[in-house]
Amino acid sequence: MYLIDVQGTLIDDINKLPISGAIEFIESLNSQLIPYAIVTNNSKKPSEEFYNYLKKLGFNIPKSSYLDPLMVLKHSLHVKKVCCFGTSEFVKVIESLGYENTFTNPEAILLTSSKEFNSDIFSNMIEMVLSGAKLIGMHGTSIYSKNGRRYAGVGAILKMISHATNSSYEVIGKPSPIFYREALKILHVTNFKNIEMISDDAVGDLVGIKELGAKTTLVLSGKCKNKEEIVHVKNKIDRVANSIKELVDNSHQKLS
Repeated sequence: MYLIDVQGTLIDDINKLPISGAIEFIESLNSQLIPYAIVTNNSKKPSEEFYNYLKKLGFNIPKSSYLDPLMVLKHSLHVKKVCCFGTSEFVKVIESLGYENTFTNPEAILLTSSKEFNSDIFSNMIEMVLSGAKLIGMHGTSIYSKNGRRYAGVGAILKMISHATNSSYEVIGKPSPIFYREALKILHVTNFKNIEMISDDAVGDLVGIKELGAKTTLVLSGKCKNKEEIVHVKNKIDRVANSIKELVDNSHQKLS
């Protein structure tokens, strides 16, 4: 059984188009009736809109096999007044879910990725957390890639704000155990024993699920460019491939 990341794994980070072999990999799973779930950290498009985008790209993914943090948020965050930090798209999506986005006494701050973050924005986060707002990340990515450049991910920012305020934080999407357990429900299993996770994010996706008992496969088609970048977590990675096409071809490169 598989859990499969999207950006950097199935679609590229620049043009948001299918990576070579990605559609074929999904078709292979479908034809062999192998259970899988698509687990993306999408938080900038409504869940159905992003799912439909993947369908339009040619991914024949059952709707019941799709999961993103927006689908988990309502079960995890029981407040109404939040302050959103991220793109304008993200703010609109959160407001559409019934949350009030406000800079005045929010009960929680919600973070997603944005290359526009700066020291003044980080200062706003710090002040809100010190005033009692919960610190919540839509996901816990270590880094993310946009237009060929890599930026500090939500997970890195969460750690920084947590350290600055001596406060704890919560994560809604990957690599939260809550999120991964929601994915188990899609696969109709209760543990990670026979699960393999495929992702381009070694730290933000694979380390967390490896600790839950799953097997891990890193693809070098997104955030991570080579094995040398992940030597500090290599014991958490079971195998590595240049891209998902190598998995289609059954040509797996072991991580040494």
